[in-house]
Amino acid sequence: MTTIEKCIRELRGKGEGAIIAYVCGGDPTPKHTYNIVESLIRGGADIIELGIPFSDPIADGPTIQAASTRALKAGTTPAKVMEIAQEVKRKNPSHPVVILTYYNPIFRTGLEKFFKIANDNLIDGVIIPDLPIEESKDYKRIADDYGIATIFMATPNTSKTRLEKISTYTSGFLYLVSIFGVTGTRDRVHELTIQTLRQIIPQINGRIPLAVGFGISKPDHVKTIIENGADGAIVGSAFVRIIEKYQNNPKKMLKKIEEKTSQLKSGTR
Repeated sequence: MTTIEKCIRELRGKGEGAIIAYVCGGDPTPKHTYNIVESLIRGGADIIELGIPFSDPIADGPTIQAASTRALKAGTTPAKVMEIAQEVKRKNPSHPVVILTYYNPIFRTGLEKFFKIANDNLIDGVIIPDLPIEESKDYKRIADDYGIATIFMATPNTSKTRLEKISTYTSGFLYLVSIFGVTGTRDRVHELTIQTLRQIIPQINGRIPLAVGFGISKPDHVKTIIENGADGAIVGSAFVRIIEKYQNNPKKMLKKIEEKTSQLKSGTR
């Protein structure tokens, strides 16, 4: 069992869902990211997801695209995000740290080298939105060799056959994209999300925890998906919007992030 799965199942044993908190590494600058993550953890985030900024983040909406742009302008590199992850993990060993990246930086680095670097920097899991299952055999094998979870995504239109294959390649948790489209905050949890949860949960049958992302930004969103069987809620744009709004007032930014995390965590109980 991976450290991520263990964390989520322990929370479930206490009657809680997990808050998986995403921020783009290096936004607004690399020196800010560590303090931002500490605020997330103080607020109650259970798992930290750090994005490696990328010039063409196809799964991301305008909010996170802008965060990537700010981070790249600040000189953020994949290596720097890995270093931040290690710093976070050393201080908070009970909090799993996940990296989200697109495949191009991994391809350029090489799979073996990438996972060695990830392992050296204490990374618990990796999410790659643009890596299809059909191309992931070597990726999965090498990640397993290093004990790093491979978190794959399913969508509302993922077929039962394909979901079965995705679930066999996934470790840590299965990432359910709640809606069609890109990341970004929404006003409510769509009925489609609830229907998809009800279809997927019996099929995976407890083999792997299930977390829902894309559009989750309010405590009642979190409550709804947890009550409908999800093990965790993935929240990103809601935090990134705070970073963008208060990037010139770091003290207020950190306070607002901690408050937002605490509010969201209340929805998991």
